[in-house]
Amino acid sequence: MAAKRRAETMEETRIKLIAAARKAFAEKGFAAASMDDLTASVGLTRGALYHNFGDKKGLLAAVVTQIDSEMAQRAKSAAAHSDDDQHKLLAEGKAYIKMALDEEVRRIVLLDGPAFLGDPTKWPSQNNCLQATRESISDLIESGLIKPVDVDATAWLLNGAALNAAQWVAASDAPQHALPKAIQVFTLLVCGLLKDVKHP
Repeated sequence: MAAKRRAETMEETRIKLIAAARKAFAEKGFAAASMDDLTASVGLTRGALYHNFGDKKGLLAAVVTQIDSEMAQRAKSAAAHSDDDQHKLLAEGKAYIKMALDEEVRRIVLLDGPAFLGDPTKWPSQNNCLQATRESISDLIESGLIKPVDVDATAWLLNGAALNAAQWVAASDAPQHALPKAIQVFTLLVCGLLKDVKHP
């Protein structure tokens, strides 16, 4: 029972620290967020942070993983409203790019994440996205709904296009102005794969 309680306490501590970090990183940015202020805001010590995440960067990685997973779910939900399978792929990518306007996503995942954690294609959460895209493309090819293309190459290029478009919007001086341009070009890229279909 003691071991179970310890595990529960550790999980509660992780949840508290991730929630506090999300708030601090979104408001101040990763570099400016104070670890002492962050831990004190949830009644914990720096020791708890180091014990659970190793260091500040480890905490950022946990926050990015959580938000990235939420982004994938939001994109899937947006795609669920599409009329057909062909356009689900497009709707998912467009929804992902639009999240660049969400301040938490913009600052933590699209700007600070790559700056401090390195290449997003190496993040476990991005690899999950890539696998989901592979499966979608494979299904569409089997159904004859998109041109017979290499599944891996297509998944990498589409995921890369959506991520880079979102990063470009996030880093723009005028994100609202950049977004429709990014969406327009992404739409043309995806529609180039589709068989005999009108652009939505």
